[in-house]
Amino acid sequence: MALAAADRRGCSFGADAVYAISFGNPRGVVAIDAGGAVRPFATIAAPGLIDGIAFDDTGRFGYRLLVATTSGKRTAVDAIDCHGAVSVVTTKAHRVEGGIAVAPATFGRFAGDLIAPDELGGGVWAVTPGGGNPLVARSGLPHGSDTGVESEAFLPRGRFCALLADRLTPGNPHPGDNVVLRVRSAALVAAGARAGDLLVATEGGARTDAVSCGATSCVVRHVADGPSIAHPEGHIAIVR
Repeated sequence: MALAAADRRGCSFGADAVYAISFGNPRGVVAIDAGGAVRPFATIAAPGLIDGIAFDDTGRFGYRLLVATTSGKRTAVDAIDCHGAVSVVTTKAHRVEGGIAVAPATFGRFAGDLIAPDELGGGVWAVTPGGGNPLVARSGLPHGSDTGVESEAFLPRGRFCALLADRLTPGNPHPGDNVVLRVRSAALVAAGARAGDLLVATEGGARTDAVSCGATSCVVRHVADGPSIAHPEGHIAIVR
């Protein structure tokens, strides 16, 4: 899910709304207002599993809502404006899955790009507004189905907690336990993470890296581990 954000060109998604992936009608995105009412918002035509959603808060994608759909070895990315109009960014990105996020202006050469994890190969990839698809970094963490990097967030300044849903998944090597995992900013900073870094966690055991990028290269630091039983899914949520 993604919280509503305003398009600075004058197109507003509205306040107190949540935009969520829908597998029903429409197959795409629904909007949920503060009262819990759900309305169809946009239809996604790309084939495959719709599994990533994020707002562009930096503007390189026009302050639109971005949705990733994975089919086979490729991922399609669509951009949706506040009226629900869908534009294709790319249909040929590297296969990614899970939480996606748009990089802030402080993320070096990838500033403003959409950043997405590949649990199968362990890499972190960028999608540019023009449809380019460079590799950001290799996590160095265990990878594979239900194992590799799956969840993301960019770290703000100041004190916060990073929260990650640990899904109960019986029969899986990482069966989960239906709790919310938490790590405080002080612990992340002590381990080497800094404001503006990308936090990326694995689906198996919530093993977590912080990635910082400059003009020419990126640095990956291992900063946290969850319980080995953990089976995280979705975004990393940042709360104050």
